[in-house]
This record gives sequence, C-alpha cells and structure tokens, in this order.
Amino acid sequence: MPAWLNVLAYVFVIASIISAAIIVLDIAMGRRQKMAIMNLVWPITALYFGPIGLWAYWTMGRMKAQGSGGEHASHEQEHQHQHGHGSGNAGGKDPSWREVFKATSHCGAGCTLGDMIGETALFLLGVTLFGSKLETAYLVDFVLAYAFGIVFQFFTIAPMRGLGFWAGLKAAAKADTISLVAFEVGMFAFMALNRLVFFPSSPPEPNSVTYWFLMQIAMIVGFATSYPANWWLLKAGLKESM
Repeated sequence: MPAWLNVLAYVFVIASIISAAIIVLDIAMGRRQKMAIMNLVWPITALYFGPIGLWAYWTMGRMKAQGSGGEHASHEQEHQHQHGHGSGNAGGKDPSWREVFKATSHCGAGCTLGDMIGETALFLLGVTLFGSKLETAYLVDFVLAYAFGIVFQFFTIAPMRGLGFWAGLKAAAKADTISLVAFEVGMFAFMALNRLVFFPSSPPEPNSVTYWFLMQIAMIVGFATSYPANWWLLKAGLKESM
C-alpha cells in the first residue's frame, strides 16, 4: 500500500469523523431537524463525504435553535418556502439541485449504514459465500442497505402523508428502490476496481483505515450514480422533498 495513500486515508477519515461529530453536537444543542430521520442522515453523510458533508449540513440542513420564537426552519427552507418550493414537487416541476442533494443524502445514509455494518460483520465473522469475498460483500451489503433504506424512507414518507404501516412500507419501497440500486451500482463498481484492479494481490481489509477511506470514495461514487435517479423520483412525485 503506497505510503501517501495511507497518510491521505488517515487525514480524510479523521476529518470525516470530526465533521460528523460537529453535526451531532450541533443537533444535540437544540438544532434538531423537523424530519427526525434527518438527525441521522446528516452525520452519516459527513462520515463518507467528510468536510463536504459538513458544508452541506451547514448550508442546506442546519435548523434554527429551538426556543427562538418557535422557529424551526433553516434559512434554506425559509428561502424555499418564500419561492413556493420545499413542500413536495407537484406538477412535475424540476427539483433544485439542493433538493436532489438532500434526497440523495437521505438515500445514501441508509445505504452507508447498511454497508458499514455489513462489511464489519463479514470481517469479524470471517464469512465467505460462493468462494468470493467480493460477491459475499455485494449480497450482504445490498440486503442491509435495502433494509435500512426502506426504514429511512418509511420514517420520511409515512408521517408526511399520514400513511399506515403497510401503505407506508409500500410507498417507501417505491421511493427508495430505484435510488438505492443506483447508489449500490456505483459503490459496487468502485469496490470491484479496488479488489480486482487497484489492489488485486493484497486488497486492504476492514481493519485498516485505508480500507474505509476507499469505501468512502466508493460511497461518493454511489452518491453520484444515485443523483440522477433521485432527480427523476422527485420530479415524478414518487419521492418527498426533504
């Protein structure tokens, strides 16, 4: 493993952890999100996006402190409200890049949580299926990412639309399946490059910082491949604006 890559990995992973911790602290100090699930989405986004995730939270997701005259909307949300946005995407109007970014972050957070748990569990348990670590990771990561993605989407759509459990679950699956598959396609492609092209003889394992840095890159690639899918889902009204 090149020395420069190890150094870069440590710098970015530490910066990402600090960025996520800042968001958690800021939320804990009274800036809780109107959508409760976003209290998890923003820190998780920073875990793989690093300082860019912190910037996105500060500019697009940070709420006013609770108790300040009953106001809970962020500056961005106030701006959207004043211009007729932020309450869904009726009429097939093109969503703004901020709306798409937040929707993709919401999808990415569920995927990321599932992928992190899956990769860690496989390493600790030493499980390999089909004689391939990569294929095993694909299967476990996808199942867990899909499960978490549906949960994240359920707790967004069901409260906003006033849906019951089964109706909310169906709507969550409809809203999240396409974007999640698009995210996993990008992430899995980069994982394959790591194991088969970049480091075919000795790929890094989950007990190294470099491994998680490369996974962060894979998740960012997944974010990029999921972005167009989320744009379409918002435009079609299948997904709620965050």
